[in-house]
Amino acid sequence: MKKITRLFDFPYYQLEHYNISDALVTKYNGVWVKTSTQEYIAKANTISRALLQMGIQKNDKIALISSNNRTEWNIMDIGILQTGAQNVPIYPTISETDYEYILNHSGSIYCFVSDIEVLEKVNSILPNLPNLKGVYSFDEIVGCKNWKELLTLGEDQSNQEAVEERKNSIQTDDLATIIYTSGTTGKPKGVMLSHKNIVSNVLDSASRIPFTAGQSRAMSFLPICHIFERMVLYIYQFYGVSVYFGESIDKISDNIKEVRPTVMTAVPRLIEKVYDKIYSKGLELKGIKRKLFFWAVDLGLKYEPYGANGFWYEFQLKIARKLIFSKWKEGLGGNLDLLVSGSAALQPRLARVFAAAEMPVVEGYGLTETSPVIAVNDMRNFGFKVGTVGKLIDNVEVKIAEDGEILCKGPNVMLGYYKDEELTKQALVDGYFHTGDIGEIDSAGFLKITDRKKEMFKTSGGKYISPQLLENAMKQSRFIEQIMVIGDGQKMPAAFIQPNFEFVKTWEKLHGIQVGTTNEEIISNPKVIERIQEEVDILNEKFGNWEKIKRFELTPDVWSIDGGHLTPTLKLRRKIVMEKYIDLYNKIYN
Repeated sequence: MKKITRLFDFPYYQLEHYNISDALVTKYNGVWVKTSTQEYIAKANTISRALLQMGIQKNDKIALISSNNRTEWNIMDIGILQTGAQNVPIYPTISETDYEYILNHSGSIYCFVSDIEVLEKVNSILPNLPNLKGVYSFDEIVGCKNWKELLTLGEDQSNQEAVEERKNSIQTDDLATIIYTSGTTGKPKGVMLSHKNIVSNVLDSASRIPFTAGQSRAMSFLPICHIFERMVLYIYQFYGVSVYFGESIDKISDNIKEVRPTVMTAVPRLIEKVYDKIYSKGLELKGIKRKLFFWAVDLGLKYEPYGANGFWYEFQLKIARKLIFSKWKEGLGGNLDLLVSGSAALQPRLARVFAAAEMPVVEGYGLTETSPVIAVNDMRNFGFKVGTVGKLIDNVEVKIAEDGEILCKGPNVMLGYYKDEELTKQALVDGYFHTGDIGEIDSAGFLKITDRKKEMFKTSGGKYISPQLLENAMKQSRFIEQIMVIGDGQKMPAAFIQPNFEFVKTWEKLHGIQVGTTNEEIISNPKVIERIQEEVDILNEKFGNWEKIKRFELTPDVWSIDGGHLTPTLKLRRKIVMEKYIDLYNKIYN
């Protein structure tokens, strides 16, 4: 096969090299249904033929909104791209207002939704969508056209030659997709990514992931509308990896046990939750079993790669892996060899303990605007360093600006922001994309992210505070689920904290303490406040006196995407969190 230059080349590459029976696997009515590479391509071509019959032209926009990852999304993706139209993926959890803005701003003429919940949101704004010609769903929904109508329409193969002509006319530099970043403030920005942007990122990252080509199995559940998971799915296709789509976050634990994957992508918050669940089970143990469990955990938290801790440590680790860590692995299907983490900073303790348990979490770094990978860790060839996001991938250049900002140049850097030349000029200067992140590259070539440029602030004493550094440190406490550091222009840093209510209840049970039944009772309980103060005091020791969190207030809400506290990629919406807790802010500072 000729060189891969466009996104729709990946399934054909897979067909030629692996031709697997379970390229894409989705669970319907309790049964895992497999789609082979051959069927994947056949259905994508059927969709392309149908779209041409519907009058789709090059550069038309088609939106996909799915609550879960599924086979249909991938077939539609390739079917759309082969016509030269652009796929506009939309987060299912955003507001109707954002749906309306994105569908109108992109000029999407068709929209494909996964289920009734998404359909209802789209239907509620239909009168405000003048460009939209039709809405189709993947689920069977009364009163809504189904995507299978396109499979029927495209059965007639007489225009396959027209599909081939359209495919042949698509160049690697052509626009492939517009991904709207949720952003922590303002309107979503439409990031324009070409075929070359994403293809180069797949091929330049591929060598960093230790797959056994044609034999690995992946569990996919992070939102495919985000470039991280989407790009990884193209890597899976490149390596002939069988992809099983998780039903939902709630069912992911059961799905993992059924599928027994060898690889998964995750965000740090999910990895933290897995660790907290394991830890809570350890607290329930008694006697020698409990002692062994926590001996293994303590050992894991001291882990250093490549035998750096010496023979005696490695000998103990071997025992811990056999007695304790093997059970952790079994709880995650038994075959999990690799977790790839992105989107936010990973706690170093989690990187250590999971590597000790022979389920290494390789942390990477990038942005939607960089397709996304800039750097990633790799356990092989001394390419893994705890507390960093790894070394730069091939063909990507990074320089650190005078103010510490990470600037990136390479074939992965976006074409620009859709319909926004001014914003594009601000972000792309002399070919370098300004990431807005502060970082450094050490002598061994490892990139370390220290903060977000826009999130750093000064106290009234003129001292700079890096909130993310403090937040990441504080989240090492099992009592702290979410935290936002505040204090811009004030005399001292402080914080809003959402306790880990689940863990507080475990702690209550273990110590025979009554902390209350509701979240409001828990956050006002003096024993809880005192215990969290202890945690803050211990973690404060890592920081200079001007950086220490001097005061905090607990919040009763569970911070969430739906609640507006977090973006769909689980980043803090600082402005909204501040607005929600302005009374607590005034209580701290006034």
